[in-house]
Amino acid sequence: VIYSFAQPYKVTYSSNFKMGNQRYANMVLDMWKDWDDNMLDRHDYLADTVTAYFPDGSTVKGKAAFLETGKKYRAGFTAVKSVVHAIVPLHSEDRNTDAVCIWGEEEDTTPDGKTSKSNLHEVWFFNKDGKISTMRQWTAKPSAN
Repeated sequence: VIYSFAQPYKVTYSSNFKMGNQRYANMVLDMWKDWDDNMLDRHDYLADTVTAYFPDGSTVKGKAAFLETGKKYRAGFTAVKSVVHAIVPLHSEDRNTDAVCIWGEEEDTTPDGKTSKSNLHEVWFFNKDGKISTMRQWTAKPSAN
């Protein structure tokens, strides 16, 4: 049953999603594990034209720049440990596109032994070839509880 409701906002991308391809969710989990393990070259999941949007407003375009930027940033940590709270593969029916939403927490350790935690929400989009075409990331400081 499809329900039609008057929406208070115009949805600019899609509001017609169904559960998507679990293989894409596994690919995103692999990418998170690669980040934790500092092995960003372990999987070849990125499209040559991948674009990443980060919480500070910066954007990285292209596979080579994505990997170079990631490696440089990751080199600032001696350890990274992630916890995944939820992951959902989605398929947009009206756009015929696939995405994966993932929520979790990351704990980073710097060379001086200091740690910091961040809550993460990311949306990973896939192209028609099954490669990652876009990644958008949002972060928040964890609550004190």
